Amino acid sequence: MNPFKIIKNGIVNENPTLVQCIGLCPTLAVSTSAINGIGMGIAATAVLLGSNMAVSAIRKFVPEEIRIPIFIVVIAGFVTVVQLLISGFAPELDKSLGIFIPLIVVNCIILARAEAFAFKNGVMASLFDGIGMGLGFTIALTAIGVVREFLGNGTAFGAVVSPAGFQPALLVILAPGGFITLGITMALFRRYQHWSASRHGLDEPRHEAGCVTCAMADACAALGRKEGDKA
Repeated sequence: MNPFKIIKNGIVNENPTLVQCIGLCPTLAVSTSAINGIGMGIAATAVLLGSNMAVSAIRKFVPEEIRIPIFIVVIAGFVTVVQLLISGFAPELDKSLGIFIPLIVVNCIILARAEAFAFKNGVMASLFDGIGMGLGFTIALTAIGVVREFLGNGTAFGAVVSPAGFQPALLVILAPGGFITLGITMALFRRYQHWSASRHGLDEPRHEAGCVTCAMADACAALGRKEGDKA
């Protein structure tokens, strides 16, 4: 086990937002400001760490047929703890993020890592996977939030940083601006990946679309086979 390789994998090679394109609902909804992005990223990271370690610890006792419901129950427990902590110690952030904190329960990133990694690896490896994926998600959210907040409000982390005469582009902090900023950020990140691979003499990363990129693909396929058998 190489902890640094696992963490780097979550930040760069398999960044959940910019490479795997999962967890996009909270990404688009809460990235209107950098503070919201950091808050959401930290909350998701805390749940990732707890759920990954818990799933890994009990994986040998979980029946294959009901593993997904058990994962959701475990994740829901950690989400409840995180939500109570945020509402108690950061009420403004809790109000700002709103429904997206409890919706971490069904965040594709959390469930995908439980299924694809934690259920197949040890506790420490799952811990580092949670750190890497959480950091990757947080960095992506914060980067998008900084751009949208600056262009849409002329601020960064709540502080005014725009020059005199700057005219905010309100479109950027609205839904269309979220999609545009996310698309441009993905393009730049993937351009960086290709440049880095070329610089180090590595094979350029392949970006495939569809179920093949999803960590839940095997679980969905198995569910589809079961439904087909019933029919």
